[in-house]
Amino acid sequence: MAGTAGTPGTPRVLRAMNDRAALDLLLEHGPLSRTRIGKLTGLSKPTASQLLARLEAAGLVLATGTTEGRPGPSAQLYEVNPAAGYAAGLDVTPQRILAAVADITGRTVGRHELPTPGRRTGTPVVQQVTDALDGAVKAAGLARDDIHRLVIGTPGAFDPTTGRLRYASHLPGWHSPTLLDELAAALPMPFEYENDVNLVALAEQRLGAARGHADFVLLWNQEGLGAALVLGGRLHRGWTGGAGEVGFLPVPGTPLVRQVTKANSGGYQELAGSQAVPRLARELGIEDVPPGPYAEAAAHLVARAAQAGDDAHRQLLRTYATRLATGLASLVSVLDPELVVLSGAVLTAGGEPLRALVQAELEELAASRPRLVVGDVREHPVLRGALESALATTRDEVFDTSR
Repeated sequence: MAGTAGTPGTPRVLRAMNDRAALDLLLEHGPLSRTRIGKLTGLSKPTASQLLARLEAAGLVLATGTTEGRPGPSAQLYEVNPAAGYAAGLDVTPQRILAAVADITGRTVGRHELPTPGRRTGTPVVQQVTDALDGAVKAAGLARDDIHRLVIGTPGAFDPTTGRLRYASHLPGWHSPTLLDELAAALPMPFEYENDVNLVALAEQRLGAARGHADFVLLWNQEGLGAALVLGGRLHRGWTGGAGEVGFLPVPGTPLVRQVTKANSGGYQELAGSQAVPRLARELGIEDVPPGPYAEAAAHLVARAAQAGDDAHRQLLRTYATRLATGLASLVSVLDPELVVLSGAVLTAGGEPLRALVQAELEELAASRPRLVVGDVREHPVLRGALESALATTRDEVFDTSR
């Protein structure tokens, strides 16, 4: 029967499983010899040879150089064919859309930044998205049809029941209930959308500080204060996609914020968001508070406080750490995560000094005591997470040799 070809345990399925295992090893380790692949997979040399021949014929692997500098004859090395598939990611903010294309190995091959200066632009969102994507595709020397999948990262989240973007009133033009349908009509490839902080957590889980961890919280502080929740190895998005919108969390130390969606703020954002740091610095008598966007000013002040030895800067770092720990204590008390990752420009600027202070405060404010770490993925983490998400699905599709 034709339908039995995909039954677990049949030769076709077993071959496909071995093929995928070998491809994953090549992605992880880089070029490998037939003998090394056989040892890592437990396959015999003849079976490993057949596997590599099959993958090479399918265009999934390439014969590259040979082993050198080792005793005995040199051996042929194999690597994943970078051109076997391409994926794209978009990082959307009110100021710009940053787009990138990666080959199937994860290497970025094209990038483009499209300024979108808030409400001053008259360009429809769909055109902004396609223009940004086309710029990255052109930079990669590819065509739109070469892209298998696109992941779009935005602040807030698209409500799965209504299709409208929520929790991101500061992103003009993205709130039409027909936007997702319009994007689907304009884009030739499948696309997904995801909250920007969730994508940072995905990048840290696959490439950074949260590798090997199935339960963790990522606290993000840049333009806004937010969190991503990974439970049992999976992102927890919530019923409306709003899980992790901790900026709206009521916390001690600030007046109770009502009608938070209209205010586009909440207690934790007012207490520990980037706008709170310059204000705190002025209260402590710190001079030379940088002008400009809150996130840049806050990151500069926190970095300076982590290095400076005077009382005012030490007090700034201690007070800010207490404020961060105040909101984190609620998250930790409810979720009991294994790990908390501090990410975003404001938190990473504080480095180890800030992390240690928040850890100490949290141990006094919460019964459970997760380990705190500073995030490792610093360069465009939202975009990196979007690419990783798109690549995961692309690899599943391209590497499936059971069809």
